[in-house]
Amino acid sequence: MQNCPRCHQPITSKAVTCPHCGTVLKAFGHPGITLHRAMGDTPLCESCTYHADDTCTFPQRPYAKECTLYTDISQPQLKTSQTYAPRRSLLESIKLWCQRNPALLALLGLVAVSFLLALLATA
Repeated sequence: MQNCPRCHQPITSKAVTCPHCGTVLKAFGHPGITLHRAMGDTPLCESCTYHADDTCTFPQRPYAKECTLYTDISQPQLKTSQTYAPRRSLLESIKLWCQRNPALLALLGLVAVSFLLALLATA
């Protein structure tokens, strides 16, 4: 299993978005991601945001004619508030918190048990 690059939770290899934090997963050859192709002789890298900010890890960079990571630099980018953020019920949030913090949960359990034993010893 893979881990989400944002929240580091385990995800399946077929997931298009992270079920925990909603991050859109982009990877070369990932199912569900569009394959962009260059028109003419100009490579995609010249107009790609990943090439412009030097975060591209594509092996064919800077001469790529096909790319799944391509994002046009002339298109407006989504703001953080516009990204997908799943709404969870209180029970789902508690379950997710327990999965992310098992050590803290165990420590809280030990404190609760010791508190109960102290109450029983005084009674």
